[in-house]
Amino acid sequence: MRFTLTSRVSSYSRAAVAGLSGDCGKTFLSLGLVAALSRRGHKVAPFKKGPDYIDAAWLAQAAGRSCRNLDPWLMPEDTIQGLFSLHASKTRISIMEGNRGLFDGMDAQGSNSTAELCRILSMPVLLILPVVKQTRTAAAIVLGCEQFAQKHKIKLGGVVLNRVATARQKRVICQAIEDYTETPVLGAIPRLKDTSLIAGRHLGLIPVAEQAEPRTMLDFAAQVMEDHVDLDAVLAMADEAGTMPVMTPVDHDAPQAKVRIGVVRDGAFNFYYPENLQALEDAGARLVMVDALQDDRLPQLDALYVGGGFPETHLGRLERNKALRNDIRSAAAKGLPVYAECGGLMFLCDEVRTADGAASMCGVLPYTVTMHKKPAGHGYCELLVEKPNPFYAVGEVLRGHEFHYSRVEQDTSATAVCAMRRGTGLGNGRDGLCFQNVWASYTHIHAAGLPQWARGMIRAAQGFSSENTKETL
Repeated sequence: MRFTLTSRVSSYSRAAVAGLSGDCGKTFLSLGLVAALSRRGHKVAPFKKGPDYIDAAWLAQAAGRSCRNLDPWLMPEDTIQGLFSLHASKTRISIMEGNRGLFDGMDAQGSNSTAELCRILSMPVLLILPVVKQTRTAAAIVLGCEQFAQKHKIKLGGVVLNRVATARQKRVICQAIEDYTETPVLGAIPRLKDTSLIAGRHLGLIPVAEQAEPRTMLDFAAQVMEDHVDLDAVLAMADEAGTMPVMTPVDHDAPQAKVRIGVVRDGAFNFYYPENLQALEDAGARLVMVDALQDDRLPQLDALYVGGGFPETHLGRLERNKALRNDIRSAAAKGLPVYAECGGLMFLCDEVRTADGAASMCGVLPYTVTMHKKPAGHGYCELLVEKPNPFYAVGEVLRGHEFHYSRVEQDTSATAVCAMRRGTGLGNGRDGLCFQNVWASYTHIHAAGLPQWARGMIRAAQGFSSENTKETL
């Protein structure tokens, strides 16, 4: 999707929730605010800074509309502003959850930090500040954040204290922040005695797709905000956001020939950016959903997209669905274009091994994947395409991200088509397994920053459809 500048004046009400580090309460505050404001009848546009599927899905559940990921590493500024304008314009307020610490980025300048994204969007910051065993020092931290915010040309609009132990502690901290800083305290969340509703896995929440009653946790978070955060003050802070460039979409190119692209989407595979699916549809694809846990046959398709997820938590059901696995292996052998990311890569291999044993997968790729206790790859990726493949031109540079606890056991140098400029991938400086018309990588991409991905998918699907048509004539 391309955007063009319309004006430099925006009345979008917006705020970013940011913290000092990971595990400080950003996600809980963001979800609670979105859920609480939605309960009050406000239309809320949720956004997530950085590469993240799980928090984004929870934010979408809380808002009742898709959450959009924005990231200065994955996409250019005009695309960030365009995507934000497109979705913020339809709502009362936009809430964006940051990642890591407010000023943390890939370098000492914080070039892709939450603060940098807030600068691009002229977005005020609501800082969540854990205050365990702390009083007056909290004011010093806020003062330092104010000074850093000025250097980044952003505004610290408010503070929410987190994990407050006593009324006295709250009173002393609030007085100190009022005396020494210009940032108002908009809320104080106590130490929560029962956090059983906030179920986590790895470095975040359990995916919403795996929760039987996600509203239970969201209602809990919303009630905490109603009880301990001044929601009217948060709205007022967001309403005072500065001006920003307003971008509108440029007319799409005429859709190419219609093709049917399957998307494996279920409890095991649910890591998809809305822009990726939208890009395929805009290019003329009809998307056909496939459930790897329940569907016993692969429908008639021109290509297949297998995103990431947690297949390791569903290995028994995936293995028992032998009919679908055989269909996928047979279709790939006949040349069906398949694009798989991370969990999708695992699914296409011969088997996946965990501490509990091994489970057979599709057998499209002749490799074994083993789960480990610690991450095998985590962070941003940059790949150089070095060998021919069905989806990308040789010489293209791909930016994406990875987060996986699994490794491919065998040597993949013969079939990996990309050199890793940044990141781990398959290991040994490579990623992007290719076999016939199959691509499988640990790297996830975002179509808003890599438009050639959708074009490559459509081109491969058209080629397969054309060959099939010839064979039937």
